[in-house]
Amino acid sequence: MGSQQANVNLAGYKAWLAMHAREDVVQRKQEATRYGWIASSEHHETVVAAVSELVSGIGAMLGQEPRLIEPEYIEQGIIIGTIEGNVRIQAICGDVTGQLGPEGFVIRASAGLTAIGANTPAGVLYGAFHLLRLLALGNKMENLSVIERPANALRMINQWDNVDGSIERGYAGKSIFYADGEIVFNPERIRDYARLLASVGMNAIAINNVNVHRLESHFITEAFLPRIAELAAIFRTYGIRLYLSINFASPIEVGGVLTADPLEVDVRQWWKERGAEIYSLIPDFGGFLVKADSENRPGPFTYGRNHADGANMLAEALAPYGGVVIWRCFVYDCKQDWRDRSTDRARAAYDHFMPLDGEFHSNVLLQIKNGPMDFQVREPVSPLFGAMERTNQLIEFQITQEYTGQQLHLCYLVPQWKAVLDFDTLAHGEASPVKRIVDGTFFGRPYGGFAAVSNIGCDGNWTGHLLAQANLYGYGRLAWNPELTAEAIAAEWAAQAISPNAQAVHTVCSMMMESLDIYESYTAPLGVGWMVNPDHHYGPNVDGYEYDKWGTYHFADRDGVGVDRTVASGTGYAGQYIGDNAKMYESLGRCPDELLLFFHHVPYTHKLQSGVTVIQHIYNTHFDGAERAAELAEKWQALRHLMPAGLYRQTEARLLEQAEHAKEWRDRINTYFYRKSGIADAWGRTIY
Repeated sequence: MGSQQANVNLAGYKAWLAMHAREDVVQRKQEATRYGWIASSEHHETVVAAVSELVSGIGAMLGQEPRLIEPEYIEQGIIIGTIEGNVRIQAICGDVTGQLGPEGFVIRASAGLTAIGANTPAGVLYGAFHLLRLLALGNKMENLSVIERPANALRMINQWDNVDGSIERGYAGKSIFYADGEIVFNPERIRDYARLLASVGMNAIAINNVNVHRLESHFITEAFLPRIAELAAIFRTYGIRLYLSINFASPIEVGGVLTADPLEVDVRQWWKERGAEIYSLIPDFGGFLVKADSENRPGPFTYGRNHADGANMLAEALAPYGGVVIWRCFVYDCKQDWRDRSTDRARAAYDHFMPLDGEFHSNVLLQIKNGPMDFQVREPVSPLFGAMERTNQLIEFQITQEYTGQQLHLCYLVPQWKAVLDFDTLAHGEASPVKRIVDGTFFGRPYGGFAAVSNIGCDGNWTGHLLAQANLYGYGRLAWNPELTAEAIAAEWAAQAISPNAQAVHTVCSMMMESLDIYESYTAPLGVGWMVNPDHHYGPNVDGYEYDKWGTYHFADRDGVGVDRTVASGTGYAGQYIGDNAKMYESLGRCPDELLLFFHHVPYTHKLQSGVTVIQHIYNTHFDGAERAAELAEKWQALRHLMPAGLYRQTEARLLEQAEHAKEWRDRINTYFYRKSGIADAWGRTIY
């Protein structure tokens, strides 16, 4: 990838497309013979890209690039293309056409010939990347038979990049799209990013921050659209459609219209004209991503309208071209009075959107954060999943580690996401996990899928912390197939990005699998969030957001801690869940320990289901978490000889920093609660 990057292997720039050379010389020669030829008769740019990936990837792994040949002559090697576009592929793979959908693929190997077929060029590309993944992981390739299709129609990345080159909640350098108020990019770097995304099956990207500022509001005009069209063309080659975040007040701020009222004729007409102009330059434009009436962003509330009014107005402007509107549900009162305990930020999304279920047009999708708050290390699943039966939904994750160490700490997030996706909403009283709600199958919705906040920047390894690449990789793999395990995804990434060496894979995989629990142990306990410094959100500050307009999150006093969100005596949030889930969270005895303080205010002496008191749990986990964080660095140091020095050193530095910072978390949290409660640690450990 990217010849403009010096020492790309050492920097981690190639990420999971490093294509490490096979160590087994005999096997390498056998497979080089097996894949010595590639045949394709199609000239679609995406099929051409798929062939190019196979040529370079196989060449890197096996030491010999395949040669190109016409399909009618090939007897051994790879034949690749759409099923309709190649009679030989149709003969080999045509029986499964109906199983593939628009983006699935089939790979079949026998008698020395491997066929990759799909209904569309995008499916062909995904099939090529899958074959390379199997090779990179050392899988046996004889008599291969694979049929795959993505579980989710939309598999999206949200860039929170600003046109000045900054990235909101970005921890890996500046933007690769913008600088100094202009769209400025290196086409090769953008292409390499598109390749990374496509290799794990992503098919959509919103290229600017959901908080749309003054200059970015003009992205939908002729001043910026030609350059945006150039970006769209690069992503198009890799099966990725481009979206824009828009400012709901654009008719006023950009168009000179006197209002942005979504029911006004002039406003509706203005947006229709913008849609026509965008699609004239970007025929496959995906649509708009909208943050409205939240955190001081403009929206339909200004005019006494609701979210459906606003979203549907935009949807009508895009509908003639097949575009969609993605409307974020992150809407809450950010000017709260901390003395008012009935106000609960957790309730907000449900309270705002549940009454509108069924009122949104068919090309509107609600983008719902995985939890009711804001990407905390531990919070329950949003109760909107399972409740809204007549509305298209996307689940939103945060790959960038805003509240989980900012890519200075190792925190593998896939286990967290898996727990969310597997959570049973109990909709209709039957098995209805979140993953079947968001893919549209449970309620029979036409659209659905995943969206996530990107964690990449211009750093040489894309994500700042080398191991943070696994979160981007894992997100894409889960969006394609939510049934994959967190362990399998970690092992895949490690073998491809770090080293195929078994010891390296085992060690890195074990580090990643324990990292989320370690991070949670030394940070906020038992479902409490927000114990971070305000604004930048890095480092411990127990009262940083307490008694604040943004919310109140732990209510710690001399007697106890936690937020009462029960129906009986609190904010009533627990009642937003369905059936036994509501009863479970309402009950002090049944509420899971890890969420106890999210739902209940309890004395420090309250015994958890584990048998340990709340205060002793806080002490124990913080001492344990800091100790285990130090062990992460020790495990990594044992791998020094198994990878290039550049890869080793950058990660060692981050892990050593994490070990020191975990001690700060331990001491600040333990000291705070010791001084609040007056209860000493039962083990007599040092608390200041």
